[in-house]
Amino acid sequence: MTAEGAAKLREELEHLKSVDRPRIINAIAEAREHGDLKENAEYHAAREQQSFCEGRIQDIEGKLSNAQVIDVTKMPNNGKVIFGVTATILNVETEQETTYRIVGDDEADIKSGLISVNSPIARGLIGKSLDDVVNIQTPSGTVEYEIVDVAYV
Repeated sequence: MTAEGAAKLREELEHLKSVDRPRIINAIAEAREHGDLKENAEYHAAREQQSFCEGRIQDIEGKLSNAQVIDVTKMPNNGKVIFGVTATILNVETEQETTYRIVGDDEADIKSGLISVNSPIARGLIGKSLDDVVNIQTPSGTVEYEIVDVAYV
């Protein structure tokens, strides 16, 4: 995972632990004061929120403990496409430029230009260098791209 992705997960984890968890505990305590728990919808809703929150905390802690964080800003830019770089590619046929940042599966967001390292485009770009021409298999067929910029940011 990238350094930015790890920072976002740590931020979410801190928010869950310091804001959401205490709020849910208070909601459960308040719902218990209303009496019979069997027919108390507020209690059941709060318990469900607690279950989701705790599950998400465990999920994030697991990802962070197993993650290998890669910070490309500390690497020399040799023009090679690797995990974490921002690559600008040019569709040779349509002359359309697109910029993607290659990130981990959990960070991927195509609308923000963040593509998973396991996506077909990223797999086609990894290991290639600036000015290389690559053929990438897409659902509409093979598309030829030229790598016009590689940024280690």
